[in-house]
Amino acid sequence: MNAVINNPHPTNTGWTEEAEASQEPTANAARLKIERETHKLEKRLCREVGKAIVDFNMIEEGDKVMVCMSGGKDSYALLDILLKLKARAPIHFDLVAVNLDQKQPGFPEHVLPEYLASTGVPFHIENEDTYSIVKKLIPEGKTTCSLCSRLRRGILYRVADELGCTKIALGHHRDDILQTLLLNMFFGGKMKSMPPKLVSDDGRHVVIRPLAYVAEKDTARWAAHRNFPIIPCNLCGSQENLQRKQVGEMLREWEKRFPGRIENMFNALQNVVPSHLLDGNLYDFKNAKATGIASEDGDKAFDKEEFPTPAALPGMQVVQIR
Repeated sequence: MNAVINNPHPTNTGWTEEAEASQEPTANAARLKIERETHKLEKRLCREVGKAIVDFNMIEEGDKVMVCMSGGKDSYALLDILLKLKARAPIHFDLVAVNLDQKQPGFPEHVLPEYLASTGVPFHIENEDTYSIVKKLIPEGKTTCSLCSRLRRGILYRVADELGCTKIALGHHRDDILQTLLLNMFFGGKMKSMPPKLVSDDGRHVVIRPLAYVAEKDTARWAAHRNFPIIPCNLCGSQENLQRKQVGEMLREWEKRFPGRIENMFNALQNVVPSHLLDGNLYDFKNAKATGIASEDGDKAFDKEEFPTPAALPGMQVVQIR
């Protein structure tokens, strides 16, 4: 197994190291500031994607990674950052960009091929009229996302087999993961989100989300900086009443009012305490008995919580619950 995987806290692996970019002096202070901020953004994106790859062993020696390109800002950012990391990664892997042309009316089918050709990355355009199927089966005004995603997923799995890909990379980011958590809680009655890495339903494919640690605002800023030719989704992107869209707006409002809340929510997904939830499949509540041995986990859920002070987390509002 590659050394990168064995060390949970690798140093100078190539995945997360921050290569210094030269900055030529300029008389324009505003331009220099923009260049500095853009450089910081690029380093942060590469660092966070590299960390996710290492933390979850997403990409291994010899992998052929299929990068799914929708034409949206997130998939463009994903491919762009993976190309940068490929150039300095400690292992060899290949990338192939794949777009599914779903034959939506007015879809600019020339945009992605022209862009991908300019990057030099191998790419494949799969033509499949799922648009007509969705419009035929879903009544006007109803949400199309569920059926559309199922059809798209099946086609992409087939294409991955045909191209000999070992991993399928999707462009979901941190905000998508949190939105999915809340959607499942509010409407599905489950504590479930998007995993950074999973085995597909058919058991034959490994799906990865290298942007798992990346905030959506950063992919938006990077897309604007790189001037990606964004293609809007006319099938589902125009559905204003989607529950996911409403939850996303709620999260953005929280982040504005309570800076740090979104980060804490995301950290909570990585710090789960099964004994303090209610799922008997995760913790054997029925057979829990007194042992006479003190435990750090214990019943602290019932103690008065001691949260960090405002000085420790600037900008966060502290509310005392009595």
